Formats: sequence, structure tokens, C-alpha cells
Amino acid sequence: MGTTRNTKADFLYKLTTAKAALQNITLIPGETTYIFLNQLANNLHLDRKKLQTAYNKYSHIKEGVFVPNTYRLPIGITEDALMKLLIEISNKKMKQLSLKIFGTYNEKKWFHYVAVASVIQKEAANKEEMPLVSSVIYNRIKKGMKLQMDGTLNYGKYSHIKVTPKRIKNDTTIYNTYRYKGVPKIPICNVSFEAIRAAIFPAKTSYLYFMKNKKGTHDFACNYSTHLHNIRHATK
Repeated sequence: MGTTRNTKADFLYKLTTAKAALQNITLIPGETTYIFLNQLANNLHLDRKKLQTAYNKYSHIKEGVFVPNTYRLPIGITEDALMKLLIEISNKKMKQLSLKIFGTYNEKKWFHYVAVASVIQKEAANKEEMPLVSSVIYNRIKKGMKLQMDGTLNYGKYSHIKVTPKRIKNDTTIYNTYRYKGVPKIPICNVSFEAIRAAIFPAKTSYLYFMKNKKGTHDFACNYSTHLHNIRHATK
């Protein structure tokens, strides 16, 4: 590190750019903060509760703060310093994208789009589908329809849990779009910039439905009869 006195920012920068004792940690798009903090605790041998405390200290937003990426993190960094570093990096990148698109950054407006993007991220099979899924979300909201999307129930610790009819019936959280109208106010997961762009710039369609086909992508439909046809075709 050298013998000169470093500011805290300089120290953290040198930690993350040093060649020794670094470990790559990848946050994939669509993963929840709950799972990511577990991953950080396990891979860097950190205290999970301290990570959560530090996260709450540096972010008043419950979910969707982190930018998915592969981070080179120093082994031995404290829970507090790690959360401060990752949140600062992510906030900077979020603001840069907002400035590029809107010319300004409004946190409330931005995280509304992150919330929409989180549904898109959970539902779309690939990047190409994202603007189409986005259009379904906005079209259903415009018509006063519930979103009724399973992916919204893959929040927090349920990130990788299969959504069952029982879960849909019993889950009373804001994330249950079978129970409540609109997009959940809190994002479901951490999202890619592609998903955010899709949330801001949805495709212009009349689609109201989509379902997974045999290829693993989705078939989109404007009306329920076509949607039922797509279901029958996929289950043959």
C-alpha cells in the first residue's frame, strides 16, 4: 500500500485494484440481494448479519440497488467497507445511465423503472424479449388487469423456489401480482441495464399474454383465445 497516508477512498481503491488476495464474485442479473449477501458471506468468509446491517446503513432502498457484474473483491475486507464500496459503485453506474437517458437523475423515478425492470428480468427468456415483456406489463396496467406473473414471487429468499398454486394463494406480500394490481413498489431483484432500458422503452404492441414454449422462449398473444391456443400447443 506504500508508506504515504491514504484517504479511506484511496485505501478502498487500492484494495480492489491490488493484484494479491482478490476473489471474483459475480452477481447475475435477476438475483436478489438476499442471495447475493449470502454469496458474499460464504465466499469471503464474512458475517451475514453484519453485511445486512451495513447494507441497511448505506442504502434505504430494500432491493435492486446493486448493478450485476463480476466484482474483484479483496479477501479480508470488512462487511461495512464492502457494502459501502459496492453500493457506491452501483449508485455511480445507475446515475450515469440515468444521465445518459434522461439528462438528469431522480432517485424515486429511477427506482420505479428499476421495479418494472425487475419484473422484466424475472420473466423474459432473453434480452430480445425484454421490450415485449415490458409492453405486456404496461398494456395490462393500462387495462386495469393484474399482472399475474409468477416471477414476482421469486423475491428475497424465494429467488430460486418454484412458484406453486399454493404459494400464489397464500402469499400476501406486495410481490403477489395475482393478488394485487400493478408493479410491486419495491424491486424484486437486481437488474441489468438492458432490463432498465426495456422498462423505459417498451415495445409498441397490443400483447396482453405470454407463456413459455417448448423452445424455452415465450409466445406472446393479444387475446385470451390465442393465449389458450399457445398453451395447448406447448403442452402437446
